[in-house]
This record gives sequence, C-alpha cells and structure tokens, in this order.
Amino acid sequence: MKIVKVTYSTKAEYAGQNQNNIKNVMADLQKMDHKGINYNACLAADGKTFTHTAFFNSDDDQITLNELPSFKHFQEQLKAGGLETPPKQELLDLVGSSTTIFNS
Repeated sequence: MKIVKVTYSTKAEYAGQNQNNIKNVMADLQKMDHKGINYNACLAADGKTFTHTAFFNSDDDQITLNELPSFKHFQEQLKAGGLETPPKQELLDLVGSSTTIFNS
C-alpha cells in the first residue's frame, strides 16, 4: 500500500474553482469504482488550504489516478494560476484504520 498526502493553498479567488475541479475528479473516481484507490480531499477553515490524502493498493492504482483526464485537468488548472503556496507531498505509513481500506 502507498499513501500520499499533499497540502497546498490556493489564491482565495481560485478556491471555489479548485473545489469544483476536485468534485469532478471524485465523481469520475466514483463512476470508475476502482477498488485500489481511496482518495480524499479536505478544505481547511481558512477556505483556501487543501489537503489531499490518497491510499493506493499498488503503483498501478496511482498511475490510474494520475492518468484520469479530470485529474490532469485539475492539476493543470491549479498550476496555471491557482496556487498561493506550492504543494508539499508526504509519503505516509498506515499505523491503523477504523475500516478496511483494501480487501486482500
């Protein structure tokens, strides 16, 4: 399993568009019902700091997300002018979970 956490801040005027782009990615992932991806995005109280946490069952699952057209669009739009602070990526190790993330 691979866990990736990314945190960044958008310009205040871009935060709403970023939320819409994220919702499009999530809708596509839900339609795909890809069992090897558990992806979440949260917005901080400041209304412009986003934290994305992605759990991948395999490296191929991460590639699936990265190649998703709506995900590419989200990234392109963000890089084109929506960022206030650049993304900080962290790789995490799971210590425990209240639910089963992936069935073996």
